[in-house]
Amino acid sequence: MKIEKIIGRERNLLSDDLERLNEAISAEVGHSSFLVLGGAGSIGQAVVKEIFKRAPKRLYVVDISENNLVELVRDIRSSLGYIQGDFKTFALDIQSVEFAQFCMELHDIDYVLNLSALKHVRSEKDVFTLSRMIQVNVFNTIDTIDWAIKNNVKKYFCVSTDKAANPVNMMGASKRIMELFLLERSKSIKISTARFANVAFSDGSLLHGFSQRLSKKQPIVAPNDVRRYFVTPEESGLICLFSCILGENNEIFFPKLSEDLHLTKFSDIAVAFLAEWGYQPLLCNTEEEARRAFEHLPIGFWPCLFTHSDTTGEKDFEEFFTATEEVDWSRFHNLGIVKNHSNVTDDQLNWFLEQFRLFQKDKQWSKERLVDLFQALIPDFEHEEKGKYLDAKM
Repeated sequence: MKIEKIIGRERNLLSDDLERLNEAISAEVGHSSFLVLGGAGSIGQAVVKEIFKRAPKRLYVVDISENNLVELVRDIRSSLGYIQGDFKTFALDIQSVEFAQFCMELHDIDYVLNLSALKHVRSEKDVFTLSRMIQVNVFNTIDTIDWAIKNNVKKYFCVSTDKAANPVNMMGASKRIMELFLLERSKSIKISTARFANVAFSDGSLLHGFSQRLSKKQPIVAPNDVRRYFVTPEESGLICLFSCILGENNEIFFPKLSEDLHLTKFSDIAVAFLAEWGYQPLLCNTEEEARRAFEHLPIGFWPCLFTHSDTTGEKDFEEFFTATEEVDWSRFHNLGIVKNHSNVTDDQLNWFLEQFRLFQKDKQWSKERLVDLFQALIPDFEHEEKGKYLDAKM
C-alpha cells in the first residue's frame, strides 16, 4: 500500500531539507546516546528507525507494550540489520517502580525523546481515562524531564500535537499544558518539541481502522465534514529527529503548508484507500444498512457510511500555530518553527499540579472539575461538550 498516493502526495515533505542537513544530523547521532520513551508506538517506531539507521553509540527504547517492542525489533532486524552501538528495548511502564530503578542505573544519555502519550480525543469520554491522560501527557513528562536535568542530559524532546494550538478538546489542552511545563523546565535543560498532523495509518487512527475494516469485512465509516493534515510515519519520525537534533531551546517544529500538505476530508481519504485496493464506495445511509450491505454486495464495491461529525472534541480543521505566536519561516524549506512563549507564571503551574493531586485524592471525581482546572490555566480553552463521543458510533 502506497501511503503517499492515498493521502495525495508524490514525495517526502522533508526531502529538500533532508538532502541539505542529513550529513550533520547523522554525524551528531553517530556519537550520541539516546533514550526513547514510548518508542514502540507508531511515531516512536518511526523515530527509533531514523536514529538506528544513523548508527548511534547507544539506543535504548522503553514502551509499555511488549508486543509492539517485539515487532519493532523484528522490523529493524529485517530492514536495517545491526549496528555496532548498543541497542536494547525495555517493556516498562514509565509510572512503575521498575522504570524508576532503571533510571537510577542509567547514565551518560545525551538525548531523551518522549513519545509516550494518550493521543485520542475519545480519551475524554470518562473521567477516569481523562485523569490518566493528564497523568501521562503532563505528569510523566515533568518526571522524566526532572530526571534528565538531574542526570545532565544534553537535550530533551517531547512530541506535542497540532491540537495544542487553540485546543477545543481535553487531549489538545493537555498537550498545551505540557508545553507550558516544558517552557518552565527549559530554564534548566535545552528542550524542543513538534506539532504535526495526523500520522497516516498510525495505530488506532481512523485510517488504520480502514485497514482493519477491510481485513474483517466490515463497513468503512468516516466523517465527510472534518478536514485534517496527514503526514507519513517516516515524515513524523524525521520531524521529531529534526527538532531533537537541530531545534534551539523552546522551539516547536511543524510542517509548512504547501501543495503537498493540505487539509483533506477523511471521506476523501477513504475513497482513495478503497481505490488502492480495487474497490469503489457503496454509499449507505445508516449503520444498519452498511452492516447488512455485505449480504448482497456488488463485485468491486465496499459499503461506506460518510456522516457529519457530532461528537465532543472534534475540530473542523487543524492548525499548527496561533495568531499570537511568533513563527520563523526561514530556517527550513518545509518546516516552520514556533518560538514558544507563555504568560503563565511558575506559581500558576504549581497551583495546577497541586489542584490535580488534590483531585486524584478526592473521591468526588467529575469531568467538569477537570475542565474548570484546564480553563484556569489556559483561559482561551473553548471546550464544547456535545454529550456524545466517538465510542457511541460505528
